[in-house]
Amino acid sequence: MTYDLVIIGAGPAGLTAGIYARSKMMNTLILDAYKVGGQLISLYPEKGIHNYPGFETIQARRLSDKLYAQAESMECDIHEGEKVMDIISVEGGYTIKTDKAEYQTVSVVIAIGMGMFKPKKMGAPGEDEFEGKGLTYVLPKKEELVAKKVVMFGGGNSAIDMALVSCTVTDTTLVHRKDTFRADESTVMQLSKSRVKTEMSATLVSVNGSDHVESVTLKRGDGTFDVPADLVVINIGISSDLDDLKVWGIDLTETGLVKVDSDMRTNRPGIFACGDVIDYEGKYKQIITACGEAATAINSAYKFVKKPYWA
Repeated sequence: MTYDLVIIGAGPAGLTAGIYARSKMMNTLILDAYKVGGQLISLYPEKGIHNYPGFETIQARRLSDKLYAQAESMECDIHEGEKVMDIISVEGGYTIKTDKAEYQTVSVVIAIGMGMFKPKKMGAPGEDEFEGKGLTYVLPKKEELVAKKVVMFGGGNSAIDMALVSCTVTDTTLVHRKDTFRADESTVMQLSKSRVKTEMSATLVSVNGSDHVESVTLKRGDGTFDVPADLVVINIGISSDLDDLKVWGIDLTETGLVKVDSDMRTNRPGIFACGDVIDYEGKYKQIITACGEAATAINSAYKFVKKPYWA
């Protein structure tokens, strides 16, 4: 069997690409090295998304579930836990070689986000020791936060959104190393009206405890002070691993991301890309822009595969 299209990545961009491809009746396979949902599931499943059209607020996990359900309803083949190892040129298209199988396809859309990403660490004493013992990089479900003293680190939209979720059920402190947040103004305004305590211009000195986290030591100026904590949540960004792109023969920009034109075409004919994995002047990394790029990528893939008279 030869697919019209194989999509690599099952985050918002990849799932949207699948939905659009099936609306054009393209035979479509979606592969993901981890599981469906991308960063929505892996980094902040409990976070409230406030700027996705059609929803005043929607939990990241629920948004992922809705995209997944729609892609499945349109009969996309979706394989989780299957890592793409190589994209090999063959007559009439490509062979997609994974760690489990090989697939034939006419076209490819790369939508791997930040690749095999992992949360950035702060490098403070106790961070590694207490990971899984009261220190995490993903906000637990709300019911697991009740009656705990939660201390969070970060200054972007994700960190604040997590704090806003946490403060609805428990005592929450948000620590940021700068004197102002880098999040959207509307998000910062919500924070100012919430019960979240903030510690600005403060850095983490150490995570403290015996068998479990008991406190964190912070530094501000020349002084240090302790804040009691049962749970420490760190959200200061992610480190990405996009080395697969070099193996796949994809041209990259100076930032190490995929170089595309306005039609989301890469340097390899029939291979397109969308979402956080691509870069261009004015690129704005948001879920909605990734979905828009996915629609453009699929339109280009459709023209490449089907060669309609109007293309």
